[in-house]
Amino acid sequence: MRIKRSVTRFFSLLVVPAITLAVVSYFGTYAIWGNRGILALEDTQAKLGIQQEQLSQVQDNRQRLEHRIALMEQNGADPDLVEELARGQLMDGAPNQVAVPRAAH
Repeated sequence: MRIKRSVTRFFSLLVVPAITLAVVSYFGTYAIWGNRGILALEDTQAKLGIQQEQLSQVQDNRQRLEHRIALMEQNGADPDLVEELARGQLMDGAPNQVAVPRAAH
């Protein structure tokens, strides 16, 4: 009887720490090796760097296009831009001029 109580008491005292240890181990393992853990942080930061570089390229392209649009929307379109667009679209120029197609910039 006395042994049974001491064994029961011993195991009942270990239940709470054992459950706590299991829960902490589970979340600790996930925090290190999980999808969003510490080891995945480096990959995420590398992907973020690539995305930021792409964003800056898109923003630069947008600024360039906004500038060209602003040149066309002024009180009179910029003559140089109009001539550039006409030559690009029509592949035509003044007499004695030769138009050479080139890649758009």
